[in-house]
Amino acid sequence: MAVQTDIEIARAARKKPIQEIGAGLGIPAEALIPYGHDKAKVDQGFIRGLEGRPDGKLILVTAINPTPAGEGKTTTTVGLGDGLNRIGRKAVICIREASLGPNFGMKGGAAGGGRAQVVPMEDMNLHFTGDFHAITAAHNLLAAMIDNHIYWGNALELDARRITWRRVMDMNDRALRDTVVNLGGVANGFPRQTGFDITVASEVMAILCLADDLEDLECRLGRIVIGYRRDKSPVYCRDLKAAGAMAVLLKDAMQPNLVQTIENNPAFVHGGPFANIAHGCNSVIATRTALKLADYVVTEAGFGADLGAEKFFDIKCRLAGLKPSAAVVVATVRALKMNGGVAREDLGREDVEALRRGCANLGRHIANVKGFGVPVVVAINHFTTDTEAEIEAVRAYAAGQGAEAFLCRHWAEGSAGIEDLAQKVVELAEAPSMFAPLYPDDMPLFEKMETVARRIYHAHDVIADHVIRDQLRTWEEAGYGALPVCMAKTQYSFTTDAAIRGAPEGHSIPIREVRLAAGAGFVVAICGEIRTMPGLPSQPAAELIHLDEEGRIEGLF
Repeated sequence: MAVQTDIEIARAARKKPIQEIGAGLGIPAEALIPYGHDKAKVDQGFIRGLEGRPDGKLILVTAINPTPAGEGKTTTTVGLGDGLNRIGRKAVICIREASLGPNFGMKGGAAGGGRAQVVPMEDMNLHFTGDFHAITAAHNLLAAMIDNHIYWGNALELDARRITWRRVMDMNDRALRDTVVNLGGVANGFPRQTGFDITVASEVMAILCLADDLEDLECRLGRIVIGYRRDKSPVYCRDLKAAGAMAVLLKDAMQPNLVQTIENNPAFVHGGPFANIAHGCNSVIATRTALKLADYVVTEAGFGADLGAEKFFDIKCRLAGLKPSAAVVVATVRALKMNGGVAREDLGREDVEALRRGCANLGRHIANVKGFGVPVVVAINHFTTDTEAEIEAVRAYAAGQGAEAFLCRHWAEGSAGIEDLAQKVVELAEAPSMFAPLYPDDMPLFEKMETVARRIYHAHDVIADHVIRDQLRTWEEAGYGALPVCMAKTQYSFTTDAAIRGAPEGHSIPIREVRLAAGAGFVVAICGEIRTMPGLPSQPAAELIHLDEEGRIEGLF
């Protein structure tokens, strides 16, 4: 019998009306804004009424560095949420929305997989409730108002050479990385060089995911630095009087989206910054809402723990005052063998020695998470090609690092295949949280970048031109020195070279550029060759996505 695809499993799910899912959390029907029968937004007024309630336990799911072999972090997040509900705990899942870029590119969707999925899968991986389109529109409204301001006389004396606000779109398109706008003569404005980023790298996305409420959202939008004058003084979004209109476009997008898992457990899916080029976490408002409604909240951070978990701890938890109670590091036997030097086509063969070599990557992530004072457990996401010897080798290695490893079969079995991990997470979460960020607020910005590079990546040094260092000092003098840093770096390696797997030591981290996200509240360091507008692979997933003869979507994964 052929194995069902993710989309086939999702399509066969017996979903409950979204009002019933909300009722299970104590959300009345009038506080839900339905988008069809199986998804809804939660009203801001209801969320404000939750402020006096105690918080549940926050559990982070992170992973080793991603490989083409697959790790299954979102699948494990969903499976763990289902598993906690299965053992009698009231749990909610909080994950990010999917970007169209990777859906039609190489990575695929972001709704989990197998029997551990959030549904409706097709909607979630495509337009969903329109949040990303609203973010794209708000971002590009500001871009349009910048060029319009210059066209009509430039009263703010913006230096066209120092405009830092680019445009965005939610698609991988390398042709738009560097562009020239306003060509065509006097009627079209003053030509200047700019470019596009992908929507998930937009500061508007980060602001929506970090804002407390609509008032805070508009305030943060107003603080966006869009460029500089000839004397290098900053010009803000509020100077263009754009923040109000942007907030109007984002009003509905600011409300968290409620959906369900295949097992009819509640899930908030809201926001979607990537962790390689942005801060990699779902929205603060969704997480806080879930914490008020459940005993356990299972969330994830993008890519491996060196990026996603670090940013979750140092940016999201710091800025939102969150205290995670436990963390799960997801690994697969296949990915660990690939870290140990096994070629992708040979991963189906047992190779315990290569596996042990590759476990160094897992060990680095375990140590890094522990460095934040958060207890950690390892989830071995099961594949049918895994052998008992390989599984035992991972368990033994994890034990040597002071972390217990559990074999998890949630992809095939749903919550029944992850009960042991769920029990362990409850045990870890019951202990008092010793969480602390990696660096203090008052550390200079460049030293914060060095701290992340040395303690998380195990780099020897950070290379940055004097122009970058001078820029960081200028921002410190302007009052931005207390902000955390967001390292934009390849997700595939602890280095800036995507081909170097395992747990390398003593390398250098070159910083190519720094960007101030004053509205979001962090400083971005763009390292190595990472791009904030991805490109499509030689054979994009879009080639396989189509409608069948009955008008159903096929090829999404």
